[in-house]
Amino acid sequence: MGAIDGTYVPANVPVEIQGKFRGRKEGTTQNVLAAITLDLKFIYVLTDCEGSAHDSWVLGDALSRPNGLKIPEGI
Repeated sequence: MGAIDGTYVPANVPVEIQGKFRGRKEGTTQNVLAAITLDLKFIYVLTDCEGSAHDSWVLGDALSRPNGLKIPEGI
């Protein structure tokens, strides 16, 4: 594994759930986590977390999914 990082992207969501998608910045956002190999190939992307979700929660969610992020042993 090369790197794991997260970012926020703008999200258009229904008015009734916009509160969960309000991040630290202006507007509604979606929290995105990505993992890449050392040769810069994407091996995992998680795109459905609310902008208000903390980074540690997003990582835990990615690790707990049945087909989620797998960290190789020894890293």
